[in-house]
Amino acid sequence: MIALGGIIGASLFIGSGAVIHTVGPAAVLSYAIGGLLVVLVMRMLGEMATAHPTLGSFMEYARESLGGWAGFAIGWLYWYFWVGVVAFEAVAGAKILVQWIHGVPQWVFSLILMLLLTGTNLVSARSFGETEFWLASIKVATIVVFMALGLLFVLGLWPGATFSVGNIALDGFVPNGGLTVIQGVVLVIFSYFGAEIVTIAAAESNEPGKAVRKATATVAWRVVLFYVGSVALLVMITPWREIPSETSPFAAAFDRFGVPAASTIVSVVVLTAALSVLNSGLYTASRMLFALRRHGWAPRWVADTNGRGVPWKAILLSTAVGYVAVVMSYVAPDTIFYFIINSAGAVALFVYAIIAGSQLRMRGRLEREAPERLELRMWGYPWLSWLTLVATLLVVASMVLVDDARSQLWLSLISLAVILGVYFIPAVRGGARARAEATSSGPG
Repeated sequence: MIALGGIIGASLFIGSGAVIHTVGPAAVLSYAIGGLLVVLVMRMLGEMATAHPTLGSFMEYARESLGGWAGFAIGWLYWYFWVGVVAFEAVAGAKILVQWIHGVPQWVFSLILMLLLTGTNLVSARSFGETEFWLASIKVATIVVFMALGLLFVLGLWPGATFSVGNIALDGFVPNGGLTVIQGVVLVIFSYFGAEIVTIAAAESNEPGKAVRKATATVAWRVVLFYVGSVALLVMITPWREIPSETSPFAAAFDRFGVPAASTIVSVVVLTAALSVLNSGLYTASRMLFALRRHGWAPRWVADTNGRGVPWKAILLSTAVGYVAVVMSYVAPDTIFYFIINSAGAVALFVYAIIAGSQLRMRGRLEREAPERLELRMWGYPWLSWLTLVATLLVVASMVLVDDARSQLWLSLISLAVILGVYFIPAVRGGARARAEATSSGPG
C-alpha cells in the first residue's frame, strides 16, 4: 500500500485526460510501455534489495556498484525531487480545499496540510505506514469501483448503457501517429515513479528481505493493471475526443454512470491522493537524507532520532525546504517555484538508469561471491537488464522532442551537473570522508 500510495496520484485521476488527448486511444500503449519499464526496474531493484536490504536502497547500491559519485548524485537528486513533490502536493490539495471552504487563503491550507503530515511522520514509522495505508486504500478502492462499473458499462450491462468497447478504435487506434505513443511514454513514465519507495520503507520492517521480495513481486503488476486498465476503460466509456483534458476524466465517467455528485466524490479522492503522496514524500525525503549522512554526504545532525527511532531533524529539514517551495508558489510561481518543480522532473529516469547500471554490476559480483543470496532474480539477465537501461536512456533522449518535457530535461540536467560538481570539490569530498569516519566511530 505504501508503494501504491506513492504512485497513484493526481497524474492518474486528472492528468490521464491530457495524455489521451495527445496520443488518442493508443494512450493505452503508452501506459503499457511505461508500466513494463517500471516492472523491469522493480524486478532489478527487488533482486538487489532482497540480496542486500539496506537503508538508502538504490543509493547504497549505486555507491557500491558504480562509485561514490553515483550514490551522492542520486541520493541528493532523489531527496530534492521529493521535497519538490511535497510542496506541489500541498499546493494541489489547498486548491481543492479553497473550492469547498471560501474566505480562507490558499496558502493557509497548504501550511495546514504540511503541518498535519509532518506531525504524522514525526510520531513513528508505524504512524506513517498506517496513515499511508488508509489514504492509499481510498485511492485503490476508487479505482477498483471505477473498473468494476466501467466494465459493466462498456459491455452494455449497466442500466441505460450500450456496448461501447468499439470506442477504443472509433476513428483509428493511433489517430495522431505512432510518434505520439512514444511522446505519451515520456509523459506517463513519471506517473509511475514512487514504487521504489517500498525498498526504502522495508529497511524499517521486521523482515526487510521478505517484505521487499513480496512487495516488488506484486506491486508492479498491480500498478500496471490500475493504470492501463483504467485508461483502456476511459477510452471505451467515452469517445476519446470527448474526454476532458483539463478536469478529471474519472469524474466525467462516474457522471455517465449516473453516480450523484461525481465531481465532488472524485475531488475528495484527488485530495486524499495529494495527502498520500505528500505523506510518502516527507517519509522518503527524510530517510534518504538520513542514509546520505552515513557516508558524510549530509550534516551529521540529520541522523538524530527520537525515542521511537524517527529521524526527526531530517524530517524537519525536508519539511522546511517544502515550506520555502510553498511560499515560492505564491511569491514567484513562474520563476523560482517553476524551477524547483521542473528541475527535478527527469529524476525518475536518472534513478531508473542508475538502478539498471547498479544491478548489472552487482549481479555479476553476487554470482561470483554469494550466489545463495540471489533469492529473487532478474528475468533474462543480462539481456533484459541492458534492454531496460537502453530503453530508459532512449526515453530521456525523447524528452527533447516533447514540448512539455523539454524544459524539465534541461533543468534536471542542470541540477545533476550542480550536484556532481559539488561532489567533486576536493574540500567537500574530504569533509565527507571525515564526517563518515566520525559517524562510524561515534555514538549512534
